[in-house]
Amino acid sequence: MEGFDDAGVFFSDNFSVDEQQSDTQVNLHAVKKKFKEFLRQYHTDNFNYKYSLNRRDTLKRNYNLRQYYLEVNIEDVGSFDENLADKLYKQPTEHLAIFEEAATEVADELTAPRPEGEEKVEEIQIMLSSDANASSLRDMKSEVVSRLVKIPGLVISASGIRAKATKISVQCRSCLNVIPNLPVKPGLEGYVLPRKCPTEQAGRPKCPLDPYFIMPDKCNCVDFQVLKLQELPDSIPQGEIPRHITLYADRYLCDRIVPGNRVYILGIYCIKKMGRPTKREGREKAQTGVRAGYIRVVGIHVDMEGLGFSGGVHVTSEEENAFRRLAAMPDCYEKLSNSIAPFIFGSTDIKKAVTCLLFGGSRKRLPDGLTRRGDINILLLGDPGTAKSQMLKFVEKVAPIAVYTSGKGSSAAGLTASVMRDPSSRNFVMEGGAMVLADGGVVCIDEFDKMREDDRVAIHEAMEQQTISIAKAGITTTLNSRCSVLAAANSIFGRWDETKGEENIDFLPTILSRFDMIFIVKDEHDRNRDMTLAKHIISVHANAAQISVEPKQGELSLDFIKKYISYCRTHCGPRLDKEAGEKLKRRYVLMRSGTSQHEKQVEKKSAIPITVRQLEAVIRISESLAKMRLQPFATETHVDEALRLFQVSTLDAAMSGTLSGAEGFTTEEEHEMLVRIETQLKKRFAIGTTVSQQSIIQDFAQQQYPEHAVMKVVYTMLRRGQLQHRMQRKMLYRIS
Repeated sequence: MEGFDDAGVFFSDNFSVDEQQSDTQVNLHAVKKKFKEFLRQYHTDNFNYKYSLNRRDTLKRNYNLRQYYLEVNIEDVGSFDENLADKLYKQPTEHLAIFEEAATEVADELTAPRPEGEEKVEEIQIMLSSDANASSLRDMKSEVVSRLVKIPGLVISASGIRAKATKISVQCRSCLNVIPNLPVKPGLEGYVLPRKCPTEQAGRPKCPLDPYFIMPDKCNCVDFQVLKLQELPDSIPQGEIPRHITLYADRYLCDRIVPGNRVYILGIYCIKKMGRPTKREGREKAQTGVRAGYIRVVGIHVDMEGLGFSGGVHVTSEEENAFRRLAAMPDCYEKLSNSIAPFIFGSTDIKKAVTCLLFGGSRKRLPDGLTRRGDINILLLGDPGTAKSQMLKFVEKVAPIAVYTSGKGSSAAGLTASVMRDPSSRNFVMEGGAMVLADGGVVCIDEFDKMREDDRVAIHEAMEQQTISIAKAGITTTLNSRCSVLAAANSIFGRWDETKGEENIDFLPTILSRFDMIFIVKDEHDRNRDMTLAKHIISVHANAAQISVEPKQGELSLDFIKKYISYCRTHCGPRLDKEAGEKLKRRYVLMRSGTSQHEKQVEKKSAIPITVRQLEAVIRISESLAKMRLQPFATETHVDEALRLFQVSTLDAAMSGTLSGAEGFTTEEEHEMLVRIETQLKKRFAIGTTVSQQSIIQDFAQQQYPEHAVMKVVYTMLRRGQLQHRMQRKMLYRIS
């Protein structure tokens, strides 16, 4: 038939003869026979037949469960026949199809006789796995085309499930000639329809060009999904843009991974035609033979829990023994905290808090299906030049999974998820943002105060519930964002102004209550401290060339800490023991009732109660302290240190009056007075009127309200959008 490409021919040669073709068919038949022998005869040392010839064999069990696939390890094939495994590596397209035919025939033997109506055996899909070392996405060059490759990566988008034909039937529009069961190559390649009809009938004119059309009701189809894989952040060179590659997954490999999963992909590196050239590009460019690469997936290894998976952190027995020795040391906590950003002077409590953030607490799944997060969120708030950004950069390097971003250059979609239109299919696909890609790790957000308020609101759900719900363009789904948030921000005036109090902070209580620890970092003027700090910085700059990579005495190396964090997060999930729980309960009741000793020392103001979120924060910190020592339970000692960290961070900030607008940090009398001022302000001025700030102060001063309370209400309403500035010292009042 003129004009056809026979997709069923595995090897083609313009000068071949029939004898060579018959030899090829004989070789393929022999390969199929070896694959069938492997499925029947392969067994482990204790004669446990792994794939078949066993009452509980995998192939028969999957077939009876209507899961028509079989997972095969290539190392098992290599131990049975090295040449067979070598052919799978070097010529996977041809031999994988033969392997699936062999598996289908073996399944036919194992499941016979079948019930009525199921006489036809279903085709078996072979899913491959390998224990070999993975190669980088940047190593995907022309020499590995049509070879089996294994690469790690991060799934950033996934399309919906679509159908692809494996066999099609075409019909001529003119003479109604039907050509049935034309095989279509797997992957993203299509089928080129013949341009001429070879049918000749007496007394009829020749059929015109391009007469054939596909008959949809006579096509055999399979499900397929297109994914987008990005290389892991650890393997991206400095200053380079992350590289991506398209994945094609079909049949039972569909819907196995979602955006945010870190995976190992085993697949065939294929090429496809580029997009159609425009009229301006001309016909010559379409004939240059330029092809784009993609991977046809034949196996997926995914980390479903999102804990401690960083593209292959392998722990040897010697390293595990070193981890156990470190955990048994009494000064384990101090060693770890001293190794956090060792070139940053001071900030001891902040380093200890960051250490707790890196290890995290324990995630709980309740009987009703809800979960309580175990990740710790920290906010560093204060003056510029206090090494907040350097702390974030160090955490990005030491955390097994980390994403660094700046608040000014991040949008709500960039942090959570976005819905994009696929240029080829014109369908909507979903791409995960920074908090989805950092699932199981840490998101470092610098310049947190420079973010727009709408963008900060978008991460409320991600910080507390650790999910991201999307309802856009007909896509309604929920993504996981099980990550800690380490944020750094400046005050609203640039530097911290002690006279302004809570006016330094431009955050709503809803976002502040989601941080477990809030540190006010001040650049205090102290002669002795300044002298010590200056000596430290000068020595760092002067001895930069002589500073060795090896850690100092008492410090741990960066790689060791990274592996230790990954090991602890994977192997340890501590809980509060009974005594620690009782102590924390008593302390919580004391703090709620306002009778704690610390609150009595601070001018005997009314109590500053903590909320349930802050109680859970102390529990998470206690669990992280137990986790870094690989202990199964958090004891009273851990609770004491957790309460101390909470005291020097959030409670001290609250007692200084800087967080009095946050949830749980306003006294009852102050709250009632603020509500009265806000109510009278709404009644006093009509919507849309312009009034000066001085007029508001004078009006309420006559009613014996203090000026700081009136301005507190004004700034709160400004943050809510109920007041808007129109000119200097004047504002337009608007009730939303």
